[in-house]
Amino acid sequence: MKITLLGTGSPIPDPHRAGPSSLLTSGSDLVLVDAGRGVVQRLVAAGVFPAFLRGVVLTHLHSDHISDLNDVITTHWVMSGPGAELPIFGPPGTQRVVSAALDMLAPDIGYRVAHHDDLHTAPSVVVTEVLPGQTFTLGEMSFVVGSTDHRPVEPTVAFRVSDGTHTVVMAGDGVPCESLDALTAGADAYVQTVVREDLVAAIPNPRLQDILDYHSTVVQAAQTAARAGVAHLVLTHYVPAPFQGTELEWASAARQYFSGNIVAGPDLTVLDLSTTAQ
Repeated sequence: MKITLLGTGSPIPDPHRAGPSSLLTSGSDLVLVDAGRGVVQRLVAAGVFPAFLRGVVLTHLHSDHISDLNDVITTHWVMSGPGAELPIFGPPGTQRVVSAALDMLAPDIGYRVAHHDDLHTAPSVVVTEVLPGQTFTLGEMSFVVGSTDHRPVEPTVAFRVSDGTHTVVMAGDGVPCESLDALTAGADAYVQTVVREDLVAAIPNPRLQDILDYHSTVVQAAQTAARAGVAHLVLTHYVPAPFQGTELEWASAARQYFSGNIVAGPDLTVLDLSTTAQ
């Protein structure tokens, strides 16, 4: 299995980082995790068109994680053959978000159906709202849904994903909690949103300070990884985003708490578990 960090940025606009999104690849199966700002451009930069996606999974419905979901839906529809479905899995509220996106896109959908003979109907988006403890499959990948603590954002979920050879946990946002520990235990890789508490504390903005309440720090992510016994800790969705080339400073902050492999990098950073020693 391969993890590609499509977007490693935060809600603060950054010319070098797209919004939160990752791509899971196993054989010919491609699954998008979250759909932040610029996700389609990053998909294409990774050599993937939206029409190739097996499905989309959403960890939660904060705007920075879904801001370009409409672009994924539209581009998948236009580039796919007639009748192609796009499965989307996410927490309760996902259907409301997708329905609203399709309503927003209604004029555009009408124009395209009128203009292209092969586009007979609107995009076929199949939404499944999931809760912790549930399971589903997309191609050869199996997903176990777990709960995370990102309150007051509720519900939020993480996904334990296996392709029969490797297992990764896509944790999204949130602070450490017992349910995340249980979901992550024994996985090959654990992907976590992280903040640098020292850098946030130096910025005199109360709204930015608030993010410390419900995001894991680098140290907390490292401690979760150590408790879980994972081989690889993948840091992403940096807040505040580091200057390009300085991501290893974030990895260094985690090193004293986690002895495994730590992955930190810019957009399009890849961890290929099939070629990485466990």
